[in-house]
Amino acid sequence: MGEETVDKLTPTGSECVSNANKEGNGETAEGVKYYTLEEIRAHSVSSDSWLIIHDKVYDVTSFLEEHPGGEEVLLEQAGSDATESFEDVGHSTDAREMLQQYYVGELHTDDRKKEAATEETFSNSESSSWTTWLISAIAAVVVGVVYRYYLLEHKSS
Repeated sequence: MGEETVDKLTPTGSECVSNANKEGNGETAEGVKYYTLEEIRAHSVSSDSWLIIHDKVYDVTSFLEEHPGGEEVLLEQAGSDATESFEDVGHSTDAREMLQQYYVGELHTDDRKKEAATEETFSNSESSSWTTWLISAIAAVVVGVVYRYYLLEHKSS
């Protein structure tokens, strides 16, 4: 019983973290804390904002008012994976280094697989679309060459 009380006194003050640690999926030998998507989604308000960027979890609550793009930009992504948005903006090296001070842990490996599968499906559909276009273009060139060949052959006859 005393162990439960100690577990609830985590540095982040998050009860979700203490529950994860009790279940064995919270902390590794290196001291890295893992959070599930469900736990991270609970941190999506201005008084408690977490983001996932490249499978790392950041508590950006104290940075909301300082963010050059405005706090609304961060709040739109709070509690979810902001990797694509972060990369689309093209943040500077300084911004990437600054991000490290808000680091609280990593996305749980089970949730990484879900996201990777979704991204893989998307990239496969992109490549099949590209492949379809390429095959169509090659077919058009072949038809054009064959047409020219027969056209020239009939003129000479």
